[in-house]
Amino acid sequence: MVRRQYDQRVLTLVEVRGGTRDFDQARAVFGAQRWPVVAEFGRGEGPSAGVLSADSGAHLFCVEVRFFGARNSRTERAAGWRIRQLAKSAVLEMYVRRTELVDADREQLEEYRSHTTAHRTDPRRAAGRRARVLERWGRYDTGSIALGTPSEARRLARMGLPGGSPARPALDVRMSPRRGGRDRELPREDEFDRRLGRVFGWLLVMAFTVGCFRQAQGPLRWPFLLIGCGCLAGALVCAARGGAVPRTAARGSGPGAASRRRADRAARLRGLVGGVVAAAVFLCLVYGVPGGSPWTPLQMLVTAAVTVTVVGIWLLMRQWTTWTEWLTATVPLAVTLVTGLVVASGSVLHGLYADGLDLTPDELDVPGLWQVAAGAKLVSYLGLGLLGPALWGIAKHFHFPFTKPGEHLNVVVYVLLYVGVVASLAGLALDNAARAVARTQEAAEQRRAAPSYFGVEPEWTCVQPTVPLAGLNAEGGLLDPGRPYLFFGVADEMALLWNTETDAPLKEPVGQVRLVPVEDPARPCPPQTG
Repeated sequence: MVRRQYDQRVLTLVEVRGGTRDFDQARAVFGAQRWPVVAEFGRGEGPSAGVLSADSGAHLFCVEVRFFGARNSRTERAAGWRIRQLAKSAVLEMYVRRTELVDADREQLEEYRSHTTAHRTDPRRAAGRRARVLERWGRYDTGSIALGTPSEARRLARMGLPGGSPARPALDVRMSPRRGGRDRELPREDEFDRRLGRVFGWLLVMAFTVGCFRQAQGPLRWPFLLIGCGCLAGALVCAARGGAVPRTAARGSGPGAASRRRADRAARLRGLVGGVVAAAVFLCLVYGVPGGSPWTPLQMLVTAAVTVTVVGIWLLMRQWTTWTEWLTATVPLAVTLVTGLVVASGSVLHGLYADGLDLTPDELDVPGLWQVAAGAKLVSYLGLGLLGPALWGIAKHFHFPFTKPGEHLNVVVYVLLYVGVVASLAGLALDNAARAVARTQEAAEQRRAAPSYFGVEPEWTCVQPTVPLAGLNAEGGLLDPGRPYLFFGVADEMALLWNTETDAPLKEPVGQVRLVPVEDPARPCPPQTG
């Protein structure tokens, strides 16, 4: 399979100044970039005669610049950026004099299936309701497909193919799939995709604002409702326009004008109905379908972040054309992978959790399986670290000025973006452990069951000394046998307890105490007997 080399083609008029050697070098560098030279002529000659003043020291090349990226208002400027970067790297006096985007948007041709007409009483028309129904169901299909207008498809179906079947005049065609009236003019492929993208963009924002409306309280709810209604209106307008034929085709006079207007209205109505159905599906997902849970704004944000990361990394990887771009894309990937392997080899989250309780990871003695689970959790956080290069890939795809080749701020902006994302992910890991510590300390204060944390299972227990209290070799405070303590396990022959009076661990030697599990930590420990 041949790898796709470009998305856009921009015809660029390039002026190269110098001598014959410079002109030859320009041809060579254009060829190295695989940019076809459509034409070349001296300045003031050929098409530039009477437009530019004649100059024997300048030569004009009409070059087709090919590159990756979206088609928007910056696409032609992006072609100029690449010419200027090429001039710097080749040390040539080269100027962009004009750019023109090559429109390669393809038509959407209607698809028709051919069928025989021998079953008809009159082969020139389908006589009888039964014959028409059977034709629509494909009862008489030949399996051949033709694309184009109805008349073109009919003639193509009857035409003989060299090396194939001979001409068969006794054939007719039916539309498959039937996408509307025969007078409808379909939008071109890229235009249709852009319209569809706008509709779903509006609907996604609508779904997010509706989710915020569900969770918000008080007057804050109404701005979300207004924004959601505005997004719904925008989606429906785009959907209705997306189903319409061009205005120039719908207007006018003549024998086909009325049918074209009817087709235009029908297409708009179908687009509007499709937009309403899509909006209803999004609202069902936000409010929850029977047997499922509703989407929350946080879930939508995480889903959007994952989607943007995957799409952005793909856009970045497909633009690997130079070593600089290759390193720009692979260094963050390598850093994330290495960091993930380091994290998986030792439980960072357990270390942060233990540090919040003034303990060490060795004292918690977490089973290896739970350490792997905690490492996988942190690796999932680090996976979002690719959001930085993903956003860079999306920015490059849409030709934002700060991503232009050779821009000195590229490295600074990219590094700041990546550092910012990684810093935010470090904050996520710290916040995860800090919230777990806070929940554990709150449970100890309120005398209720403490939550577990990746294999760490704090339990309530009564501590009964087997020696006089004054003889306990305790660390972290004095033991109160009348109240239960939160117990974290045993390390180095010391029972690890949580002392709510000092907000610090209390360590008691296991040889001098007896640990008795309790079911209700709200009650005091029973008096020690024996």
